[in-house]
Amino acid sequence: MSYFLKQTLKGRFMKVLALFCLLLPGLVNAQQNVLNQAAVAMPDQYSAQVAQEVLVNGGNAVDAAVASAFVLAVTYPEAGNLGGGGFMTLFAPSLQSDKTKNRAVHFLDYREKAPKAATKNMYLDEKQQVIPYQSLVGYKASGVPGTVMGFWQAHQRFGSLPWATLLQPAIQFAEQGFKVSPQLESRSQWFKGWIADKSPQPLNFNDYFANLKTGQVFKQPELAQTLKRIAKLGVKDFYTGKTAKLLVSQMQQNGGLITLEDLQNYQAKWRKPVVANWKERTIVSAPPPSSGGIAIVQLLKMQALLEQKLQKAIETAVKEGIPPQVIKTHFYAELEKRVYADRAHFLGDSDFVDVPISTLISDNYIQQRSQGVLFDGISISEEIKPGKIESPETTHFSIVDANGNAVSNTYTLNMPFGSGVVIERAGFLMNDQMDDFSTKPGVANVFGVVGGSANAIAPEKRMLSSMSPTIVLKDNQVEMVVGTPGGSTIITSVFQTIVNVVEEGMNAQQAVDAPRVHHQLLPKDQIAYNPKLSGLVKEALQAMGYTLKKNNYMGDVQLILKTQQGWQAASDYRGEGVSKVFDINR
Repeated sequence: MSYFLKQTLKGRFMKVLALFCLLLPGLVNAQQNVLNQAAVAMPDQYSAQVAQEVLVNGGNAVDAAVASAFVLAVTYPEAGNLGGGGFMTLFAPSLQSDKTKNRAVHFLDYREKAPKAATKNMYLDEKQQVIPYQSLVGYKASGVPGTVMGFWQAHQRFGSLPWATLLQPAIQFAEQGFKVSPQLESRSQWFKGWIADKSPQPLNFNDYFANLKTGQVFKQPELAQTLKRIAKLGVKDFYTGKTAKLLVSQMQQNGGLITLEDLQNYQAKWRKPVVANWKERTIVSAPPPSSGGIAIVQLLKMQALLEQKLQKAIETAVKEGIPPQVIKTHFYAELEKRVYADRAHFLGDSDFVDVPISTLISDNYIQQRSQGVLFDGISISEEIKPGKIESPETTHFSIVDANGNAVSNTYTLNMPFGSGVVIERAGFLMNDQMDDFSTKPGVANVFGVVGGSANAIAPEKRMLSSMSPTIVLKDNQVEMVVGTPGGSTIITSVFQTIVNVVEEGMNAQQAVDAPRVHHQLLPKDQIAYNPKLSGLVKEALQAMGYTLKKNNYMGDVQLILKTQQGWQAASDYRGEGVSKVFDINR
């Protein structure tokens, strides 16, 4: 019997038995087992196992998300986290514990915030030039973490199983250990080498993660104690208690900016999600400080508006012996240039800047932005300006419970293993999300993404993100739950996955495994791809004027898809995820 079953049934057995005896006469002629399906698409085997156990044993989608997120903080330390932050998109028609009537879609922003001591030019030298790596490595690179607060607030609003119960699997994996995967060993070795010469002060990453070996059982006793405190005390421990004091003490001793006041004042924020209609569906996605929801809606709407022109261009190309994939890749690049131009100019934390969300996704604006799309040539990058208006290690999971509630959650430390700083005696890594601000407007960050003044650093401001946890509804029910890591490629990966299902007729596994392409305005005329393009496609794109770059990593999509035959769940073959569809007895 699993720990979940033990916990949830302990003390309730006699009550349930008595109720069963009272109802037994009326149940004799009824169907004995009503089976309902649930589905999970998770980034590793441990989170998949725990998510399934939670759902099978009476938990809802939010319960499964909470338990899985804390497990990933143990078993997926390069991205799962306590010291980072993220976004959660929810469809919760049966979870109206907050008495919000007629509102089933929700979005929770638990993104990190800049410390109060942060300044606009904090990563620039005397000549106003960017100081290399200071926003990425070491103590000054971290924003105030939001993960613990985010999942606490989600649980307070929608959870059904006890908070402490949901943290028990993470505690168990931290105490008893788990087997290191080849991917975890490889990433830790890469990061060890990458940070070796990038911090002016010693980092303690190697003390915790440098010697991971594939197949080795990796235990984290300090993290286990932290998780026990959080299980018992909730957010109080992390933001005002012992863990908070450990975090702040280490930060202050090493030139970091985070203070106890920063932690005490941190709150996750419920925001109105980006919602738009597309092809008889409703897209529900992430609002600012994510750029993802706006960008995905823009891409989908432009795709629909130009669909007939695209088909004509493909027909013409086929007659000339050019593969359809050439035209589609070029078409996506044309759309994506415009989206990333808007991203750089308009988007930032909407608590600090006025982001015209409704205008950016309006039909009139999309019509305007679509007019310059070329099918027979490349739009000049320097001439792609914002429209006129009158982040790569992250992890994502998707969950649907038997009542049709869904969670799409993406959270991150930013770079693999974040800033390279581990909070001693607490055992968790800190983020390096400060690099997601525009360190210097007009200068690209580590992911090659250019930002503008709307995303400039300011105290208590949330940095812009590409994380795009998305839910697609059809007939007011979940059709897709989708998201991915991948830095700036997140937006284009989610967009192409949705199109693969709706336009290309692919099943869930085909949709996440299909080749993906990416263009983000700059570098000029460069298309990134993964895993491969045929020789003929490459030659044709190069003849058009593109340069091509194979990305070793372009996301790890986790997709749940509802079909006429039932749920499908798929984990991208590019990662080590596990997806499952299973029956719930009730």
